[in-house]
Amino acid sequence: MTSAEPLSATRARILDTATELFYRRGVHAVGVNEITARAHASKLSLYRYFPSKDELVTAMLTEHSDRIHAWLERETAGAPAGRARVLSVFDLLIGWFAEPDYRGCAVVNTVTDTRADPRTAEIARRHLSRYRGLLERRLREAGPPEAGADPAALARQLLLLIEGASVVTSIDGTATAGADARAAAERLLPESPATEHR
Repeated sequence: MTSAEPLSATRARILDTATELFYRRGVHAVGVNEITARAHASKLSLYRYFPSKDELVTAMLTEHSDRIHAWLERETAGAPAGRARVLSVFDLLIGWFAEPDYRGCAVVNTVTDTRADPRTAEIARRHLSRYRGLLERRLREAGPPEAGADPAALARQLLLLIEGASVVTSIDGTATAGADARAAAERLLPESPATEHR
């Protein structure tokens, strides 16, 4: 075991604790004293890895976004190319939205909580751009678009359904918005996609 291993474990513990607390209560409602107490770490350790609370928030959002997008890519890659692969994104999110502790998108929540702090807003823009990129790739994997169809524009429309469903779910506390978004996505997708293949 190298001396760096316990240090990176401490960093991960601080980050995991901050992620959980920020998600449940919001960035401004949680202080570094509570984070360090819950993580069983000293303030010195926290500030060694994250020179300020803002740096901790930035790291939390960046790593959260990376995890979400890696999960979406991995879990939808095996669906048959075409409508099924596009809709598999919605199927995955429906399951997530139905979890009892789901409180909306952590990235969007934090942008709101920090009043669109420039660094937070930049992470959020990148997060949404990656969503659009995934959806556009899944659309293009279906084959050549129909005449006049624009995969980039359709991907943006699908993203609006996803984010809208996320917000409604977090407010209503019910899991039906995800299914409604999927049904709307089915209506937006071309009726006769290219031959599906793996």
